[in-house]
Amino acid sequence: MRAMILAAGRGSRLRPLTDTTPKPMLPIGGKPLIEWQIEKLAAAGVTGVVINLHHLGEQIREHLDDGSRFDLEIAYSEESALLETGGGVVQALPLLGDEPFWLLNGDIWSDFDFTTLPQTPPGGNKAAHIVLTPTPGHRDGDFDFADGWVTQRGAGYVYCGIALYTPQLFGGERPLVFSLRDLLFDLLAQQRLSGQIHSGEWHDIGNLDQYQQLQSRSR
Repeated sequence: MRAMILAAGRGSRLRPLTDTTPKPMLPIGGKPLIEWQIEKLAAAGVTGVVINLHHLGEQIREHLDDGSRFDLEIAYSEESALLETGGGVVQALPLLGDEPFWLLNGDIWSDFDFTTLPQTPPGGNKAAHIVLTPTPGHRDGDFDFADGWVTQRGAGYVYCGIALYTPQLFGGERPLVFSLRDLLFDLLAQQRLSGQIHSGEWHDIGNLDQYQQLQSRSR
């Protein structure tokens, strides 16, 4: 199984921390966030990880190197200009190969068990599978969910930034720069978006307050 971590973003809402440190390298409990993610993926049997880089990306590359100390292989997709989440995946497809892959946002911390994430989408190679969590009090919801499928945009759950995609979903004519949210909404409209619920810990490290709250919990 291969996976991709989206790590290219600027992290503007976490300034001034991200002026000198890329968001995925911010420490959580004394260890960079992206290192927690790599370790979880390796424990679930992932053998190769692709990481897209832009803002201060050399720090991520220098810290993780080729991934050998995690018993997996790390490859890097350099973006000379930000391609957003969808465009970043499209550029990285040659590194990901022809099989389904897991996708993970580089700015989340969670106790999610990746061994519970499917390795093939329940709806076939033209479908995707996402992880949802009950909507926390500090933000609005993204989707509603029932019987293993995302049913509509709604208030019940938020997308965790963890998903299973197939390369076939990214074929055809697409803009160079686009958001994966557009793809998810298209799949939802076509009833090709399955999912599962994670009820454990999940933190979206989007701003300084959220980062500081997670830091205080991890001490």
